[in-house]
Amino acid sequence: MTLPDTAATPAGDDRTFQVDLRGLVDLLSHHLYSSPRVYLRELLQNAVDALTARHALEPGASTDAFGIRLYADGSVVRVEDDGVGLTEADVHTFLATIGRSSKRAEKIAEQRGDFIGQFGIGLLSCFLVADEIHVLSRSARTPDAPAVEWRGRGDGSYTVRTLPASARPRPGTTVTLTPRADAGEWTRPLQVQALARHFGSLLRHPVTFTDTTGGTPAPVNPDPAPWAVTYPTPGARSRALAAYGEDVLGFKPLDTIELDLPAVGLKGIACVLPETVPAGRRHGHRVHVKGMLLSEQAEEILPEWAFFVRCVVDAESLRPTASRESLYEDDTLAAVRDALAERLRDWIARAAASDPDLLARFLQVHHLAVKSLAVHDDEILRMLLPWLPFETTDGHATLDEFARTHRTVLVTSSVEEFRQVAAIASAAGLGVVNGGYTYDRELVHRLPEIRPEASVADLDPATLTAHLDPVDRETELAAAAYLAQARDALAVFDCDVALRAFQPASAPALLVDSREARHERTRSQLAREQEGGVWGDILGALRQEAPRAQLILNQLNPLVRTAVTITEPELARTSAEALYGQAAMLSRRPLRPAESSLINRSFLDLLAHALRKDS
Repeated sequence: MTLPDTAATPAGDDRTFQVDLRGLVDLLSHHLYSSPRVYLRELLQNAVDALTARHALEPGASTDAFGIRLYADGSVVRVEDDGVGLTEADVHTFLATIGRSSKRAEKIAEQRGDFIGQFGIGLLSCFLVADEIHVLSRSARTPDAPAVEWRGRGDGSYTVRTLPASARPRPGTTVTLTPRADAGEWTRPLQVQALARHFGSLLRHPVTFTDTTGGTPAPVNPDPAPWAVTYPTPGARSRALAAYGEDVLGFKPLDTIELDLPAVGLKGIACVLPETVPAGRRHGHRVHVKGMLLSEQAEEILPEWAFFVRCVVDAESLRPTASRESLYEDDTLAAVRDALAERLRDWIARAAASDPDLLARFLQVHHLAVKSLAVHDDEILRMLLPWLPFETTDGHATLDEFARTHRTVLVTSSVEEFRQVAAIASAAGLGVVNGGYTYDRELVHRLPEIRPEASVADLDPATLTAHLDPVDRETELAAAAYLAQARDALAVFDCDVALRAFQPASAPALLVDSREARHERTRSQLAREQEGGVWGDILGALRQEAPRAQLILNQLNPLVRTAVTITEPELARTSAEALYGQAAMLSRRPLRPAESSLINRSFLDLLAHALRKDS
């Protein structure tokens, strides 16, 4: 590109943009459209819009009076419609001007919703597969106007000429493409027929396809959308919708939810997935606009929490983007998303009220999705919280079952904390829920809103310790020397040591520690290391009394009863380190490097001691 010579050009002269059509087609193929296959969708879309305009011109005509006919034989692709057609002036105005749409130019902006295309660039997509587009058209608005032929070429040139009426006896338009050699993948007869069915299976106008065999034209859209059909019974309707969902989406739905939003002319189905999906994984939905398939990956039609369904919908008032492969984010789409979310909530409510078996199957598969919804939706919370499964010290159970058994429900702040205390808490009769998973801790704390008689509290290490049986005074005095050696050995980990009696007796030790305590100790350590500096002052100001971890030895365990009688200082220290390491591993939290080193060292020291003893 070169800059104009400003010295030779009078200031203020208007200039016209020059468009390199080949460069524009390359831009469309690489950045606007996802694949060259959209050329057929654009041709079908133009034909449908022409038929819509023809019906507006002749409102008394039946839907089947006018149709669309496709033909492909490997050397040409032809799309013929009985639509409103074009005059010679229309051809110059609309076919030769990029970005100008006849739907806007005719001053019918208030009727835009009747048309699929809005941007005036669809015909350019044909240059993705052909170097020349041939259009033959005759206007229904001006019956005595001659037929018009337009030939557009990929280099940006075009020709227009009028023909006798016999060249196109009936009003309408025929578009013919001569595919390039490299476009065979998209223009072979079987592929053209498959693309027509893919994009146009729900079109309301009759569409047929003919190939080189010259036989009876095959219908592209022989059956109406299943939600538009009247069935003898509700059960028959439900089965038909489920069968359609399975055929289109490729899985047998757990259940099928019929969707109907008359305000925007939306109808369709939501199919509940039969398998668990990770939280946040959003599935694409099949969205048709006025029967034409817009996208198979339209995530924006439903809220993020609704990842347990996939939808097939057909809408009248949703606005496509310029590529017509996704939806334009506007107030209408936001309202549709909210309304569809309400339909999903209604389905969950109906299942909870009238079909407990379906609800149980649904929650077994999609409890995480319901939990994410319940966090933000009080109605769903009240309805389903008691029935949602949680990991507890009684195994996987619903909160309703668990609260009946345990007057006070304790909840951990992390998975590792739950695994650390589960066996001991269960043996002590404490009811603990694993609150470490997404949403779980927040939801458990809201149980009293639904069950006022239930009490919920965070599990505090002191609560668990208080439920462990103290040992008698004589036993504790006899173990005092060993406990002192153990405390000294574990001081580097800010860990105290105590002797208690608890079940199960097979557990030699319990390491009681919390994530918050570890964070506080880490911060205190950093403050000590940075003492005197700016960061040291900041961390020191934040510092609280650093909480200590606690290694609780089980007097009921035979190994511990033997260990507390050790009098040799080095062996006492080594055994205490080994008990700490084993308890740390059982907690299933990540080990610090110092802890990993301690476990290896204590194991080797004990092994060396055993070998010396044997020798």
